[in-house]
Amino acid sequence: MRPATPSDFNRMYGNHLERLKLQGLQPEIIDAYVPIARGIDADQGFLEPPLADCGIVRTESCCMELVCPAGSLPALRSAVDAGADTVYTGLKDATNARHFAGLNFTAKSIAQGVEYAHSRGRRVLMAINTYPQPKGWTQWTAAVDHAAALGVDGVILADSGVLGYAADRHPELPRHLSVQASATSGEALAFYRQQFGIRRAVLPRVLSLAQVKALAQDTDIELEVFGFGSLCIMAEGRCLLSSYATGESPNTVGACSPAAHVRWQDLPDGRLETRLNGVLIDRFQAGERAGYPTLCKGRFQVRDHVGHILEEPTSLNTLELLPELLDTGITAIKIEGRQRSPAYVAQVTAIWRAAIDTCLANREAYRARPEWQSTLADLSEGSQTTLGAYHRPWH
Repeated sequence: MRPATPSDFNRMYGNHLERLKLQGLQPEIIDAYVPIARGIDADQGFLEPPLADCGIVRTESCCMELVCPAGSLPALRSAVDAGADTVYTGLKDATNARHFAGLNFTAKSIAQGVEYAHSRGRRVLMAINTYPQPKGWTQWTAAVDHAAALGVDGVILADSGVLGYAADRHPELPRHLSVQASATSGEALAFYRQQFGIRRAVLPRVLSLAQVKALAQDTDIELEVFGFGSLCIMAEGRCLLSSYATGESPNTVGACSPAAHVRWQDLPDGRLETRLNGVLIDRFQAGERAGYPTLCKGRFQVRDHVGHILEEPTSLNTLELLPELLDTGITAIKIEGRQRSPAYVAQVTAIWRAAIDTCLANREAYRARPEWQSTLADLSEGSQTTLGAYHRPWH
């Protein structure tokens, strides 16, 4: 048994570094797992890829907010430059639900990021959306205080105690309800509005278009939905699956597969095994691209069948549904991917910026361009996409 090596990541992301840049993790995360971050400038990040090939022209939005991820300062700059209206971030600790090794912002870099975005008329949100344990309570309150002092444009919160603290201590700081709170009814949204004064709620990715529209008609709270990115079949904030293998819940430590628990094992016949805290979760043939090491996307044997019993590696892509999403009455569309590279963020942001602007200009004539869809498919987990619950409700 051994930790991940460069060859493992080559197998996972296409056998060369350029593919890794587009499909993979932040360079800082790569460096934390394996020493293969050659040619990557940690301060400047990746050069933005050419966008003209996708027919993208930068314009300003007016009616639909595009919220994009940033797990580093270079990624934040890429999102802003590619057309994001708002960028969401997190600190380098367990207070946010993307707590990966090497990812996220220091006090210095988040201040630089806020200045960069604000100087260009864009907004920054800080995710403080995990659930604190009693012994770590002050870490979460300190994160809220830090966000308020920085002058961010809002905090994304899930825990009721943290929401209460933010409302009491920093009432002027806009509070967004995280997807991790898993609010799926008008009654739940009304409760969070009454108790904590939330301005916006990020809806879980288990609702159909009809359910989203019904919620929008039932509340005056701003609603934000996911439009693109890695997809999980679990209801956010309610999944404890990985804790059965690691003893740590993603709701409290901020990662489904903490780096310390991930191991790879080469077999004599060239196959590769993935283990999470010693639990075998997948086995890949020689030359096969390996998936992200989580239990829900592993392959398991049930009687005589071996396969992805819970979920195949795939990404949500709702580009073709954009007119219908706009018709639901939502305020914002969110892109998942704070663990992804600046190059990934730049390309996905630019495509969605162009798509939203095109749709707003002529909703009836809007069609998702083939080159947009092709690029997004290449950037997707498992190189395949789905409409998720928007197309087929999960009940």
